Amino acid sequence: MHRAYHILVVEDDPVGRQMLSMYLRKENHRVSEAENGEQMRAVFAGGDVDVVMLDINLPDEDGLSLLRELRRQSEVGVIMVTSRSEDVDRIVALELGADDYVVKPYNMRELLPRTKNLARRVVAARAVRQDEPLKTFAGWTVDIPHWTLTTPDGEPMRLTRAEFELLAAFVTNRGQVLTRDQLMDHVSRRGYDALDRTIDVLVRRLRRKIEPDPARPRFIITVHGLGYVFSA
Repeated sequence: MHRAYHILVVEDDPVGRQMLSMYLRKENHRVSEAENGEQMRAVFAGGDVDVVMLDINLPDEDGLSLLRELRRQSEVGVIMVTSRSEDVDRIVALELGADDYVVKPYNMRELLPRTKNLARRVVAARAVRQDEPLKTFAGWTVDIPHWTLTTPDGEPMRLTRAEFELLAAFVTNRGQVLTRDQLMDHVSRRGYDALDRTIDVLVRRLRRKIEPDPARPRFIITVHGLGYVFSA
């Protein structure tokens, strides 16, 4: 029997919520349900949620606002579920830290393994982070188990989930050239197309936050034709 994960389904439509929950329970997962942001917070306060399936259209608060809230406090996996098919909604959700994005009506045979795979990555990464010591570079401190980055002045620096995962990959592989494919393996979101420039975009964003001069990077160095190397 495969491992059971804790999935939180946040959906205001009772029929859609119950149907999705039923399919997940058939896969032996533990499923919690919420129809709004308040109920989501109550479930989340209990801890140990592995993946949140979050509808973008909710009656009290929109799903994107709740996604921002989740990303400020947790590395939980998030799959946005929506009836909107516009690229801009997908891009905004992914930029805010969603790991995946599915459009209704979704194929349950596709959605279930995507949910399971995300949960497995989140749980595995959580276990690895617990054993990671503090990493430092040029006065910065990266606390991988607690998902925090501290500036040389002792101030917290806010990163998105993907930015932090990318930085963690760099500091744990210092001095090694990492290809874009290798770096993508460290970034748990999977809602991007395989041929896009996700890593390049994330590197630019990360440089703006940690480099003294992002136009002349000292820490994250481009290795043309190969990828990037962290030289701090």
